Formats: sequence, C-alpha cells, structure tokens
Amino acid sequence: FFHFYAGICSALKLTVPSHTIHGIEGQPLHLSVDYNFNATASEIQIIWLFERSQSNPKYLLISANQSVVPDLEYQHKFTLVPPNASLRINPLHLSDEGNYIVKVNVRGNGTVAASQKIQVAVDVPVTKPTVHTEPSSGVVEYVGNITLKCTVDRGTRVTYQWMKNGKRLHAGPNFTFS
Repeated sequence: FFHFYAGICSALKLTVPSHTIHGIEGQPLHLSVDYNFNATASEIQIIWLFERSQSNPKYLLISANQSVVPDLEYQHKFTLVPPNASLRINPLHLSDEGNYIVKVNVRGNGTVAASQKIQVAVDVPVTKPTVHTEPSSGVVEYVGNITLKCTVDRGTRVTYQWMKNGKRLHAGPNFTFS
C-alpha cells in the first residue's frame, strides 16, 4: 500500500508517494505525481531535478504550458507528458539512485508553487548463486571439515541463508557462518 504526502501552497496541492520508490535496473520506472488547484491558471510550469548526496541538484527537464524542454544530456532518458507531472525514467540504472524533486508553479491571479521529493532506490536482480566447496573433491568423514562458499555475481541487498533438508541452519558447534 502507498502512503501519500501532500504539499499545499495556497491554492495548489501537490501529491507524491512519500516513501522510497524501488525500481529494477534496466526497467522503466514511473514516478507518479498528482497536482490540482482551485483557481484559473494562465500558465503551468513543471520542473524536475535530481540530486545525490554531496552534490548539487541537476535539472532534468522543465515544462511550461504543455511544452517540454529536457536537459540535452538527459533528453532520451526522462519523459514527461504535460499536463501530467509524473516522470518516467527509462531505462533505470544504478546511477539513477537518489532524490527526485518535482516543483509545480501555477500562475493565475498570482503565482503559487509547491514541491516534493521522491527517493529512488535501484535494485539489481540477484544472479543465480554458485556454491563452491573446500576441499573441492574427496570425502569428508566424521572428523574432517568442509567449507561451503555461496556467491552471486550481481545483485543488491543480497542475503544468504543456509538450509539442510528444508530447515534453516543456525550457528552452533557443527556450523559456523561468516
């Protein structure tokens, strides 16, 4: 389920998901944004920025009255279809992880503005695990030790769990994990 946070500035209400959005590397990601206002608008401006920690925000694109002007560096990666303020990232890469800031300005009898931030986390699918044994051959009897090493080539937020006959193994006198 989603939690929503609304930024309200005068007659403008801007709503975005407040929690971290997880996307999958190589897939498109849609950052949903909803805005509404209770006045007649002569101009609507939508601005998207991207920031990583320890760096200045970068402009991604700006929309003014249905016309979108992307930053030339990112013109093939980010899509906005006004008057919708939602942003599409395609394809998603690890380098896209960070905070996305949307700002909406509405001009009518005056100008009202609201902005929100969405944190994007990029998940890399976990590759098939490989198990290596040491020693690599031979039989281990009751007095010998064997080491099993499980690795994956790629993946984010990987956790390992050892099972024996369908039951989870816990550290003890017969098993150690590192």
